[in-house]
Amino acid sequence: VQLQASGGGLVQAGGSLRLSCAFSGSSFSSYGMGWFRQAPGKEREFVATITWSGGSTSYADSVKGRFTISRNNAKNTGYLQMDSLKPEDTAVYYCALRRGYSGSSHAQDYGYWGQGTLVTVSS
Repeated sequence: VQLQASGGGLVQAGGSLRLSCAFSGSSFSSYGMGWFRQAPGKEREFVATITWSGGSTSYADSVKGRFTISRNNAKNTGYLQMDSLKPEDTAVYYCALRRGYSGSSHAQDYGYWGQGTLVTVSS
């Protein structure tokens, strides 16, 4: 299993970005997926998670209503749409997969991680 995150960049506050997480391997649809982020000097934190089918999602309170997690199992790709970005959203964003069909907000539940993509939001 390999994950490749992309789509990060520099954006002004209030702007939008869409992150992608490309999966290489078999049976992408049998994994739950999550997005996490790590800001400079801070611990990695949960952002959003989605079940194998995309039927259920969950978000951190800090991004609820602004970010949307989704996936396209036919394309082996997951997404994180980020709208109304704030400077405090600046971080390296990581996608992750966990065996099983459910999502999780706990980083230790995930066995596969992408390399991270940097999102910088200027004020």
